[in-house]
Amino acid sequence: MPYMTQPIGELTDRMRDIFGLVVEAYLDRGNPVGSKMLAGSVSLSPASIRGVMQELEERGLLTHPHTSAGRIPTESGLRLFVDGIMQASAPDPRERREIERRIVRDQPIEDALAAATAALSGLSQAAGVVLAPKQEMRLRQLSFVPLSPDRALAVLVGADGSVENRVVELDGLTSAAGLAEVSNFINARLSGLTLAEAEGRLRAEIRERKEAIDSAAAELVASGLAAWTQDHERRPVLIVRGQANLIDDSAAEDLERVRRLLDELEDRQEIARLLEGARDAPGCRIFIGSENRMFALSGSSVIAAPYRGSHGEVVGVVGVIGPTRLNYARVVPMVDFTAKALTRLMA
Repeated sequence: MPYMTQPIGELTDRMRDIFGLVVEAYLDRGNPVGSKMLAGSVSLSPASIRGVMQELEERGLLTHPHTSAGRIPTESGLRLFVDGIMQASAPDPRERREIERRIVRDQPIEDALAAATAALSGLSQAAGVVLAPKQEMRLRQLSFVPLSPDRALAVLVGADGSVENRVVELDGLTSAAGLAEVSNFINARLSGLTLAEAEGRLRAEIRERKEAIDSAAAELVASGLAAWTQDHERRPVLIVRGQANLIDDSAAEDLERVRRLLDELEDRQEIARLLEGARDAPGCRIFIGSENRMFALSGSSVIAAPYRGSHGEVVGVVGVIGPTRLNYARVVPMVDFTAKALTRLMA
């Protein structure tokens, strides 16, 4: 049965001191912390330090991963440290300048968001993530490439230059010439509209028969535009940068955990749902290890904060994903400052 943790105020001064030193040493080095390592930092003998560490272990704040005498903080201990010891402050001036240098007004918002994740990733040596405001795709061009009598490749080019390829199943009534007629109509008359707007106009043309377009082909394309619109609405607009930072020198000691974390980062839908949980937070929200179901296996942590649009509404979330031994006292202010920088950009 796991021990229940207790509020930091219920620890003695000696226990708080030893606990803080163990956590800080672990976050700094990533290795179990022994009594000899702490002996020079407190006026206690190694034997007395071991006794205090044993008490902290009995309270569920420390554990020892193997037969080593050294201890590491439990997830509950890390949560206690984050909530009761760490005081968030402004980021280091050098880190602040780097974030400000990357997030500038004279760039598209998509580039600013990508720059924010890259800055966080580089500074924290973890993975930077941002949940971006959803933007409807606007059509620039639509074309079809026949693949077989019953299949064709639809190529959508967005107004922002993005390209999507979709294989569409033909119904036997739709000819290559009919698809070409519909794509020519869309490119000439519907360019610049959202997918939903283009679908509505195309269906109106089918009903009113104003244009000499193949009705079977037009209906097929309209149905495709409707499906693509729904897909875009469901798809999270997520940017992830710096997964390679998670494979550092210490990763060799725990390759399975790193492999699991990299696998988890591939599930963009789940990460987006996780970040959505930070939208209502007044500042940074921190998920440590198994506190979040998604990262329970890899034992990873997430630090995330919402950023706002011009009317004060929450439009996205920015954050960092990494091992539980993240330097919380350093990374939390960094994430908080980045969220505020993005808010100022969108004001």
